Amino acid sequence: MTTPTLLRSIPALAFLFLAVAAPGHADIPPGATTLAPMLKNVLPAVVNVSISSKVETANPLMQDPFFRRFFDAPDPSQEREAQAIGSGVIIDAAKGYVLTNNHVVENADSIKVRLTDDRVFDAKLVGTDADSDLAVLQITAVGLKALPIADSDKMEVGDFVVAIGNPFGVGQTVTSGIVSALGRTGLGTGRGGYENFIQTDASINPGNSGGALVNLKGELVGINSQIVSRTGTSAGIGFAIPSNQAKFVLGELIDHGSVERGRIGIVGQNIDDKLAKAFGLPNTRGAAIARVVPGSPAAKAGLKSEDIILEANGKEIRDFNQLRNTLGLMRVGDKVDLKVLREGKPRNFTVTVGKDTEQVASGSKLNPRLAGAEFAPVDESNAPAGTDPGDARGVVVQRVQARSAAARVGLRPNDVIIGVNRKRIESMEDFEKLAGASSKDLLLHVRRGNSAFFIVIN
Repeated sequence: MTTPTLLRSIPALAFLFLAVAAPGHADIPPGATTLAPMLKNVLPAVVNVSISSKVETANPLMQDPFFRRFFDAPDPSQEREAQAIGSGVIIDAAKGYVLTNNHVVENADSIKVRLTDDRVFDAKLVGTDADSDLAVLQITAVGLKALPIADSDKMEVGDFVVAIGNPFGVGQTVTSGIVSALGRTGLGTGRGGYENFIQTDASINPGNSGGALVNLKGELVGINSQIVSRTGTSAGIGFAIPSNQAKFVLGELIDHGSVERGRIGIVGQNIDDKLAKAFGLPNTRGAAIARVVPGSPAAKAGLKSEDIILEANGKEIRDFNQLRNTLGLMRVGDKVDLKVLREGKPRNFTVTVGKDTEQVASGSKLNPRLAGAEFAPVDESNAPAGTDPGDARGVVVQRVQARSAAARVGLRPNDVIIGVNRKRIESMEDFEKLAGASSKDLLLHVRRGNSAFFIVIN
């Protein structure tokens, strides 16, 4: 690896715990020397998840057209079966719902769930949400044990936590640690993802993703998901998706198969030292509104550009990422009370969360040569990091299926298409018109991170 520090998706999180008298929410019984009684109730609710998928491989010799003709081998690609492992948490014993990470099961052709009693079941994929990196599976089985879900908003730095998973496929493993930090964002885990991680010093390794992070009462407080590591193994910096976020996504996936998030219609940014000085702010806390979308719920409520949002529903807002996460856990029709600083004076606004009118286009319906990709207009929710609010134009590639036509031409999630056939893209309508099925050749102007390039599709 050339980069010294990498953020990695892993399959779960684990911990070995030495019981001591703990403050705060730990609630360790006086004189306790073991967590075995609690774990006896928890362990059956944590499962192993294994997936099988087909991946393309290519023999370098077969890339030579002359070599293929000589050996009568017209297809240079081959498929082989790949397997991966992860972990999951039983959330509903009666209905067999299992919560895991999206990155554990994406592109899976088949999914199996193994219980602690070694029973193995084929799992149905109920729904996935790449933005939160969560997925819901369902198995048909009797005698299941589910984990109760705690209120993750009550977690505090220093609380003891226990994690269970299947690191390196060695089998169910228990480890322990503390909550190192809360509300971690900006980890770059996915396209416009909703990040609000619990950070822990627990040992997280490949095979642990989707496992349970629990408090000392045996309640689920997080789904383990990411690590920062130079080697790909645990370095004591791990991240879990808070249970409140997981609970919201779980309900949406079970009810609808996907997550419908509301919007209030603002484009904003974090406040750095320079912006704080320019606005005459005492510190960098809060979220600055750079633009209010005309006709949006925010506009109807009276919010304006240059307003600084300090609180949402009584909770302090540290930055725009936190505000976005807060709104991302709200449903259409919910009301959010915002405390705003306008020209140095505090004001209060109530905004009704509106429906996400974001249009998503399927590449297969748009143009066969873009099959396997999904596109959406760029807005405040999915603009690449660092994008100037005035330059949030074009369409963003939301998903790209492996081995699809879109993948073969080089498109990736988070790519922003800003032009087609040498014409600027301002909206989804522009994109559909210029990149439609009737278009013979496509010249895509693509922005990826800080770079830009062209893709020619004949």
